[in-house]
Amino acid sequence: MSTITKDGQAESSSVGSILWMALRMSILFIILCGIAYPFISTGLAQLLFPAQANGSLLKDKEGNVVGSELIGQAFTDPKYFQGRVSSIDYKAEASGSNNYGPSNPDMLERTKASIEQWKKDNPDVPIDQLPIALITNSGSGLDPHITPQSASVQIPRISKLTGISEQELQSLVDEYTENRDLGIFGDKRVNVLKINLALREALK
Repeated sequence: MSTITKDGQAESSSVGSILWMALRMSILFIILCGIAYPFISTGLAQLLFPAQANGSLLKDKEGNVVGSELIGQAFTDPKYFQGRVSSIDYKAEASGSNNYGPSNPDMLERTKASIEQWKKDNPDVPIDQLPIALITNSGSGLDPHITPQSASVQIPRISKLTGISEQELQSLVDEYTENRDLGIFGDKRVNVLKINLALREALK
């Protein structure tokens, strides 16, 4: 292989020197991108945001990890607050949804089943007060939050099953209602796992 100099003279470049240069560049970028950058970014994350870097894990009073505040869970016991419907059963490795349209037969069947279950579990709450968020799937199927209204409508059922007054439960909902990000982004929300941990402590 040859190149042309300013003087028009041919200059030989050995294949070996080109390969050596390519090898050096590869080693350099492996060190920079494969070792240095991950090491620095991981170190900074652990130093500045340790909780988030480790998965935003939540622990109970005994120090046992019970989940992540970023991933929803299924609560089958009706004495606890229920989260949104998840078509993937809250499996974090399978994030997503079926993306059904509003006229899809499977979605209509699932929605009807959710409504019937609501009627059964919450006979004191009229169906017209049922927030649509409680019977619809989020885009990821892993939404850990519900709206404050979705939490409040569950209070009569939880109060009846636990013996905790509705006023106390509403105070709990108010306490665990998170504001919009920076005051303007998103909506007010309640983390279902957090409020259920607080509810479990209240039941002891």
